[in-house]
Amino acid sequence: MGVEEQRAGKFYVERDVLDELCLDQVARRRTPSTTPPLKERVKDSLRCSMPKLKRSVLSTLPVLSWLPRYSVRDNGLGDLISGISVGIMHLPQGMAYALLASVPPVFGLYTSFYPVLVYCILGTSRHISIGTFAVISIMIGSVTERLAPDSDFTFLNGTNGTAVLDVTARDAYRVQIAASTTVLSGLFQVLLGMVRFGFVVTYLSEPLVRGYTTGAATHVVISQLKYIFGIHPARFSGPLSQVYILIDICRHLPETNIGTLVVSLVALVVLIVVKELNSCYEKKLPLPIPIELIVIVAATLISYYGNLNSQYDVAVVGEIPRGLKSPCLPDVSLWGTVVGDAFAVAIVGYAINISLGKTFGLKHGYKVDSNQELVALGLSNTVGGFFQCYSVTSSMSRSLIQESTGGRTQVAGVVSSVIVLITVLQLGTLFGELPKAVLSCIVFVNLKGMFKQYLDIPALWKSNTVDLLVWLVTLVCTILLNLDLGLAASIAFSLLTVIFRTQLPRYSILGQVPGTELYLDTDTYEEAKEIPGITIFRSSTTVYYTNAELYLDALQKKSGIDVGKLLTRKKKRDAKKKRKDKKEKKAKKENGVNGHLPNGTVHPEDKVDVEKGSPDLKENRTDIALTDRPTNGQVNWAYEQQWTGLDLGSETGSHGDDAITQTSSTVGEETRGRSSDTHTIILDLSTASFVDTVTVMMLNNIFRDYREIDIDIYLAGCQVCVVEQLSRASFFSESIPKSRLFTTVHDAVLHSLRLQGASDVPIYECALDMACTTKM
Repeated sequence: MGVEEQRAGKFYVERDVLDELCLDQVARRRTPSTTPPLKERVKDSLRCSMPKLKRSVLSTLPVLSWLPRYSVRDNGLGDLISGISVGIMHLPQGMAYALLASVPPVFGLYTSFYPVLVYCILGTSRHISIGTFAVISIMIGSVTERLAPDSDFTFLNGTNGTAVLDVTARDAYRVQIAASTTVLSGLFQVLLGMVRFGFVVTYLSEPLVRGYTTGAATHVVISQLKYIFGIHPARFSGPLSQVYILIDICRHLPETNIGTLVVSLVALVVLIVVKELNSCYEKKLPLPIPIELIVIVAATLISYYGNLNSQYDVAVVGEIPRGLKSPCLPDVSLWGTVVGDAFAVAIVGYAINISLGKTFGLKHGYKVDSNQELVALGLSNTVGGFFQCYSVTSSMSRSLIQESTGGRTQVAGVVSSVIVLITVLQLGTLFGELPKAVLSCIVFVNLKGMFKQYLDIPALWKSNTVDLLVWLVTLVCTILLNLDLGLAASIAFSLLTVIFRTQLPRYSILGQVPGTELYLDTDTYEEAKEIPGITIFRSSTTVYYTNAELYLDALQKKSGIDVGKLLTRKKKRDAKKKRKDKKEKKAKKENGVNGHLPNGTVHPEDKVDVEKGSPDLKENRTDIALTDRPTNGQVNWAYEQQWTGLDLGSETGSHGDDAITQTSSTVGEETRGRSSDTHTIILDLSTASFVDTVTVMMLNNIFRDYREIDIDIYLAGCQVCVVEQLSRASFFSESIPKSRLFTTVHDAVLHSLRLQGASDVPIYECALDMACTTKM
């Protein structure tokens, strides 16, 4: 049995035409509240009360807001399992990413311990895992290798004259550089967070961040090839250094250590296969197989019992000291050298951290405070730097494990820190025989997610070519110019794309959809018809100093009215008229004395001259008849522009009819069939979000110039903030009253038509028919 129900509804709108003055009265505009003086605001900020103190403490130490309400019954088991899983991941990744930072592996374990504890106290995200990350590690490594190259620690052996590298001194200085850079980076983040500068990350668009991390992944791969092949290429720095390093690696390939290569290939195969199994059976496995830890343990045992280091010259991690390092002050003298790198690390680390944190926050329904995250990450880096850690941020792989295994709070981070602490205190010395090639393989496999970002290229090609261009330019700049210069160049290019897009907006002439108050682009909608005598002009973006001149040019081109030429022609005509009036007065005087008979009749000879007419008189009479078309008692010079062919015909000797036909055809093409008798131009400013002084000057000039040629200008659709800015800039005056500003385009159209005395004012009714059909 089928039942159909149909419901239809209509609504009608009847109101007065509203300009800005009428709108203020009808809508009862509020008086803008005055901002308290600076002295009062400072006093208010210094006042202390218990609620205010409580809010300040809870916002500074978010752990106090959730820890007292922590439910062991609901969250304890999930956080425990999650913390153990993430802690197991911290061990191989900490040691592996330490190679990227060019510091001994044990310092990667320190970095997986201290900063994690600090973030658990200060962070607002419940699911992200703070610690080592490939991109940040390679950024730190580029600084340490630049300031502490192997050549500075190489000396000649006095016995046999061979070059010897002092690895202990080199590593100690590199750790000092990494710690100093980390402390400075953390201070940058803390200061930016304290001044509420968390919005700075908005200037790093998603295509830019993804292109940058993909380029950084390329740096990671190139830096680890020497461990995979067991070779010792030269070090290069500056632009194109990655190209030079890759060429040098190819040159050293004949020197590949076969034992190291075999270890690398076996480790890669095992890691890739088991990780793919983890992905395929993700829903069936209660926990992912900790293949990285298994490979590290197995490789250490094989290396130890097979004497890979002594027999096959396979490079190993070396001695790992037991216990924790005591805190020490960073080398402040290095800050002047690493300030640019530290700032880049601070911005990139925060961008990765906040994007990941907000992703989990939206997914699980809680708020992540961007400014507090900046402070939390900054203090994690600052405190970690005093304990000889290097910069940290959140890791996508560890954060996904922490969430998927049941982690609900940062208690999971505390548990993972305990796992790392036990390893450092008791188990770290057991990994001394671990081949470095295995750690490089772990790094390679964990870059899978970053290299999958190359799939952004076809997706962006279909959706947004400008974002694709940002992505590609960022990738190329990051690879060729290195990480610091590449980031600066990428941000500059990204901002330039925004500027170029505002400089090249879409300019439209709007027409009315019959029977409605809708005004749409006539190029896009066939039913949008232009109203005779009225030109409605709109830009798709805000008008400001970079595109104000382009806006003015587009207005003249789209409307078909060249104000400059019309004003020049008007001045010439006025001058010509004055000269003509002088001649007429002079002729009348002379005629009054010599050319008239006593009864006031004209002398017969003069009468004959007037009837025959000189060519000049004929020309003047023709001009007046065809161009002096009155509009409200005045000459409409925009209308006269359409008849310039007459003057051209007179000047060039063309026949009048041919000139009229040719010019009318040309104008018809330029104005796309609009009526030539334009009396009103309406500027739709609904897309404007602000106006600057250049825009105000341009609007003033438009009102002044078009007034000279007797065309009315109206503004429509201005937002409240735009109206306020225009008022502060003294835009409104006796010549440009607020009555020239209308609430909507339709209000401006109705006002213009009624002012022109039009009998066919488009009265419309707005009807909405809704049909709902239901079958049962």
